[in-house]
Amino acid sequence: MTMTENILSRLAALKTTPTPDLKKQWRELFDTEAPPYNRRFLESRLAYRIQELAYGGLKPATVERLEALGEQLDGGNIVLRRIRADDKPIAGTRLIREWQGVEHTVTVLNDGYEWQGRPYRSLSAIARAITGTRWNGWVFFGLKNRRGQA
Repeated sequence: MTMTENILSRLAALKTTPTPDLKKQWRELFDTEAPPYNRRFLESRLAYRIQELAYGGLKPATVERLEALGEQLDGGNIVLRRIRADDKPIAGTRLIREWQGVEHTVTVLNDGYEWQGRPYRSLSAIARAITGTRWNGWVFFGLKNRRGQA
């Protein structure tokens, strides 16, 4: 079997591999515990890692270019970068929430949110406008459960 055939067979096997075995592969390939994300995430990251180890990763020039583009977006503010990457939905995403029989749609913008044609800085402000009471906007729109897990 050629190296390419071996890699392809490993990638195809990911779809039918039991989740505990995927987590075992994760520990072997990343030398860390598998994150508590869904199966699809594990499959895609394992597939990338298998190929990365076999064929090599990104060229240093590509990594530098990606870092430069990231700094253009967030001014080099690593905290802002993590918030955008980990928490805030992608601009253009529509959040839909029914409240007392009325459906409310919020559009995520690059620098905030829009509801009923008006810009808002936070989801909590929109939730308060909808309900008349203070809410955690992430909880109200179902982006975070009440125990603080994303």
